[in-house]
Amino acid sequence: MGRLFGTDGVRGVANADLTAEMALGLSVAAAHVLAEAGTFEGHRAKAVVGRDPRASGEFLEAAVVAGLASAGVDVLRVGVLPTPAVAYLTGALGADLGVMLSASHNAMPDNGVKFFARGGHKLADELEDRIEAVYDSHRHGEPWERPTGAGVGRVRSYDEGFDQYVAHLIAVLPNRLDGLKIVLDEAHGAAARVSPEAFSRAGADVITIGAEPNGLNINDGCGSTHLDKLRAAVVEHGAALGIAHDGDADRCLAVDHTGAEIDGDQILAVIALAMRERSVLREDTVVATVMSNLGFKLALEREGLSLVQTAVGDRYVLEEMKEHGYALGGEQSGHVIILDHATTGDGTLTGLMLAARVAETGRTLRDLASVMERLPQVLINVPDVDRARVKTSAELAAAVVDAERELGSTGRVLLRPSGTEPLVRVMVEAADIDQARSVAGRLADVVKSALG
Repeated sequence: MGRLFGTDGVRGVANADLTAEMALGLSVAAAHVLAEAGTFEGHRAKAVVGRDPRASGEFLEAAVVAGLASAGVDVLRVGVLPTPAVAYLTGALGADLGVMLSASHNAMPDNGVKFFARGGHKLADELEDRIEAVYDSHRHGEPWERPTGAGVGRVRSYDEGFDQYVAHLIAVLPNRLDGLKIVLDEAHGAAARVSPEAFSRAGADVITIGAEPNGLNINDGCGSTHLDKLRAAVVEHGAALGIAHDGDADRCLAVDHTGAEIDGDQILAVIALAMRERSVLREDTVVATVMSNLGFKLALEREGLSLVQTAVGDRYVLEEMKEHGYALGGEQSGHVIILDHATTGDGTLTGLMLAARVAETGRTLRDLASVMERLPQVLINVPDVDRARVKTSAELAAAVVDAERELGSTGRVLLRPSGTEPLVRVMVEAADIDQARSVAGRLADVVKSALG
């Protein structure tokens, strides 16, 4: 069996790859592993379980709850809420474990199981590996001690989680949004109620699209992966800006009043400067991945801020932030982590902070985002090659050196093997799009010849 856990939990086609039996088994295994680690010592174990609106989330939630309760864990069912809400409530309610059922921005047939440790933090890799090993042993018949009588877990709904999370979002805002007209695209996802409520309570004039989830329409032509409807709605309503979430609302992208996209790098830049003004950007440092646009790095340098870069994946951004005490990090895709107020990417919080900056300064989002200029970026996927030899091929290394010499200080080359497919991603940035295309094309040809 290949590793079940990816960079963001266990994910697959619901009822095909991710079955009820697997969800139940993983939950039992998680309870056992955390018990062995001493997490439950001295008290009854408690878990928070939430989900996005996918139809499959209904039976998967039932399976997870059954698994946890059968292992002696009391369960608080918070219903349909964003991933960051489940993480927040796990910490705020003193739970030992959080479980979110979602496949984020994936299409409706997919779903996923994501575990949070006490405090609402993602589980460490070694704990995920241990959960997977225990799950596999149970799956092959190894018996486990089952509590009986009063030892079984109790289950109850916790409807108060909605208001508790929204109140938290409002409490951490630096200023109100009174008079600001904002369009919200909820991707027919987990934030369809939370996000409009939070923005409205903060004083914004809210217009919603993609806010009628029916279990089947999540991410369908809307949300952060499909911005066209949001662009049109912002222009049609004369809004100051638009905010788009994905299915589980752990990410945020935006459009300005003209309908132009504001990506995660630009959002990070705007929020970084706002946080520095309030003296809460620790070490004047932002954490981002190697996929961030070079224009982002150049903008931070001009503003006297430092950039620390990590491997691709918000979990690596978070690990770097926690290890060194940094306050802000994120990805170009819109995962933004404001660690003083959230333990994971939080799309609603990010959108609120972005809107708060517009309201505070009286400047347009377009003007604020102009602090950075996105350099043209060309990405080519080269399939059917030996991705394992990217770092050892002398021919490829020489080609990269030549490309970097040609691009100079205003360009960048990144070769990245895919984590799941036999392909290599070639990314080239340059001040001129034609140059970026030319260099990327040549490097892709070398990847084919050297690694094919």
